[in-house]
Amino acid sequence: MQRARRHQASNQTRPSYLMREDASSFVPKDRILPVLRDAVQHCRGCDLYRNATQAVFGELETGAESTKPSVAIMMIGEQPGDQEDKQGRPFVGPAGKLLDRCLQEANIDRSKVYVTNTVKHFRWEPRGKLRIHKKPSMKEIHACRPWLDAELETVRPKLIVCLGAVAAQSLLGSKFKITQSHGKVQRAEGVPPIIATLHPSAILRARTDEDRERDIKIFLEDLRQATEFLKK
Repeated sequence: MQRARRHQASNQTRPSYLMREDASSFVPKDRILPVLRDAVQHCRGCDLYRNATQAVFGELETGAESTKPSVAIMMIGEQPGDQEDKQGRPFVGPAGKLLDRCLQEANIDRSKVYVTNTVKHFRWEPRGKLRIHKKPSMKEIHACRPWLDAELETVRPKLIVCLGAVAAQSLLGSKFKITQSHGKVQRAEGVPPIIATLHPSAILRARTDEDRERDIKIFLEDLRQATEFLKK
């Protein structure tokens, strides 16, 4: 009886998002990308699948099937956008085009970069005929973490580059601030070294051309820091 009461009290002190089920039961044991990519379409670890066209798993640039690629950089964004949700591939919309351009300018081989997102389904809200991006909740981020862990185990990157606050805080904690620590190598238990930077979509949303150019310079410098780390 006392043990049951202690267990109940412990649950009451945990954040609500940690008490929910997650995607663990939907993630196959085989750490092979085609297997994982197929399985994620059947994930019901949170409710986001209800309004999404499909799950969007990570991939290399070409979308070619590779069972266990060994890549230099794994880039993690927040979630699929409207175009990604429709096409079933990550970073194929305007933010992806900006990412490709900046990777080329920073002399990073795109074919050695695995891109994915913290959350695999598009969370959105209607605005007229448009589907407007809505930030995923902590519950949804937590629920989707087993998929990200499976990708990390399979891809085995030398370096993680987090694009935006959601991805960075999911690995480094809610107190992490990109404005203060972008471009610096961070360490977290159980994962490769991390560099956090701006999300390309945030750059595109800059209020003025001057702000956008400033953010692109920051983004490029952070990418160059990633290349310098990989040279060591």
